[in-house]
Amino acid sequence: MRALKLEKKNQCKYGHVLSKVRVCAVFSEDVKTPPTLDDCNACSSCICRFLTTKEKFHGFVDSEWQSLKGENTNKNDKVEETKEASVEEPQAKKLKLEAEEKDKAGKQDGKRLRGQNKSRPHVKPTTYDEKRLCLFSLLQENRECTFGDKCHFHHDIAEYLATKPADIGESCYLYDTFGKCAFGVTCRYAKAHTTPDLKTMENAELIKTYEGRSTVKNSLSKDLQNSLRKRSVPFKKSAEYLKTLSNNKDKREQQRNGKTLTGPPVKTVGPLTDEDVIKLRPCEKKQVDFQDKLYLAPLTTCGNLPFRRVCKRFGADITCGEMAMCTNLLQGQQSEWALLKRHESEDVFGVQVEGCFPDTMTRVAELINNNTDVDFVDINSGCPIDLVYQKGGGCGLMTRTRKFEQIIKGMNYVLDVPLTVKIRTGVQEKSNIAHKLIPEMKNWGVSMITLHGRSREQRYTKLADWDYISTCSKLASPVPLFGNGDILSYEDAMKARETGVSGIMIARGALIKPWIFTEIKESRHWDISSSERLDVLRDFSNFGLEHWGSDTRGVEKTRTFMLEWLSFMCRYIPVGLLERVPQKINERPPYYMGRNYLESLMASQNVGDWVRISEMLLGPIPKNFNFLPKHKANAYK
Repeated sequence: MRALKLEKKNQCKYGHVLSKVRVCAVFSEDVKTPPTLDDCNACSSCICRFLTTKEKFHGFVDSEWQSLKGENTNKNDKVEETKEASVEEPQAKKLKLEAEEKDKAGKQDGKRLRGQNKSRPHVKPTTYDEKRLCLFSLLQENRECTFGDKCHFHHDIAEYLATKPADIGESCYLYDTFGKCAFGVTCRYAKAHTTPDLKTMENAELIKTYEGRSTVKNSLSKDLQNSLRKRSVPFKKSAEYLKTLSNNKDKREQQRNGKTLTGPPVKTVGPLTDEDVIKLRPCEKKQVDFQDKLYLAPLTTCGNLPFRRVCKRFGADITCGEMAMCTNLLQGQQSEWALLKRHESEDVFGVQVEGCFPDTMTRVAELINNNTDVDFVDINSGCPIDLVYQKGGGCGLMTRTRKFEQIIKGMNYVLDVPLTVKIRTGVQEKSNIAHKLIPEMKNWGVSMITLHGRSREQRYTKLADWDYISTCSKLASPVPLFGNGDILSYEDAMKARETGVSGIMIARGALIKPWIFTEIKESRHWDISSSERLDVLRDFSNFGLEHWGSDTRGVEKTRTFMLEWLSFMCRYIPVGLLERVPQKINERPPYYMGRNYLESLMASQNVGDWVRISEMLLGPIPKNFNFLPKHKANAYK
């Protein structure tokens, strides 16, 4: 190996002035080693022989992928592949102009290219099937469809199979696990359990082991859905609490007017018993041991049931469903109730609800209490998005203390399980208010508080304020307080525990590396291989097929959620490539080559490469497939 030679320039490729910049003569002339901490704190920490340029990285990944597929590497193939993936290159970002230049240039469209987080194009899963098989024909054999000629679906199974996309694999996860695949010939792995005469096979032994056992709880029944739509569900406890609120409001108004309310004496029948005056005390509610636990945060979009199952395998102690809107739950929306589903492996599970009014939040708490199996209910008072905040929910509750108090007390009144709250440091960046709220919430009856060490204005920029979290944990005692923010390694977790918090909540760290729970519990850095990471994604795909289905709709829904997750997972830098351990969550990796092709492919931040990884597990994408990532500005070459 030839020696490293010094370059004349004294700047790294990021523009930071360095005392030494080394160029690796082994790989190429322009591959630089990252500086040490003394040279440049802003640069990343990959070993020099793995660093590369953007053009060379994508050139290597594309050529290797095409060689694996046995395709020619000419430009026409590249153009066709780009069209198939339906991923168009966005326009280049405009340079920031000075005030004078702005006046000369004029304002054209006034829009900046950035990650599209709102109003993303939504492709219905039904669009991937040109013509589906009639469910009546699939379930009711030897019977005619009641819709007759008006039915828009296939009735001839052989005709349907002629237009059905090719099978993805030789074995069906559902059939191998449960002994039966409910999707029959529509399954994308139908060869594994379909006889020559197009009948679905069954494994009697496996079916017997799962007989009478439900792996997923908290599904919305049709009867309950119809009752919610007709508004015929009784909310007795909620009505009692809301009546006390209205009575208190009347008393306050009369006091302002200088009047006193004196009603007729209440007639009593028989002696006064304990049941008349004693309510359910907090100590009599279901108890959950939150102390020193690892809590997987409720993650919108990515924190779905299959992902939570992956994290449970790696050692997460507490899991929570994605944030659900209380009004949508009360309306009986199927998509919102799907967020409350719980897998049997989730031993400590809670649901998170969002709302801004005492009446709806109290009713939804009673609804959850009576119709679901959960260990705790969490109020989201930390959501920073405009849609929620502008209505007074999320972080908006932190500034509406009277409504917040009424919501907490009302939900506590109707719940038989602990009530927890998730908050931020405040709304404005330099105006923390959590330390004022926490003593009040203790009196309101909260069982646990989670504090994210950033304000709403900060969102996810800058570092989380763990000194402030430490101060708040002392104020919260004896109520447990969990800290949240910037944990990506067991060293970060150890430092967080030194602040005196009762436990740790992990959010983005779990998306980037779900094996972080194992690292924390075993106090080590895990140099996980690319094949092991692909196995993790394979587990997710299997869990997704079990949860969303193994037909074309289920496969493409699993793929979409996998791509959402890969937009975070690509930020992970393998421990074996780091010059300085551990990786920090606020550092963005430079372009680098992995120790093998798969590791390089997983390091790509290009959406087209994420699609390629999904194709390894879920087969080729449909012709009309389209996926627009949230981080659009960073997801293109």
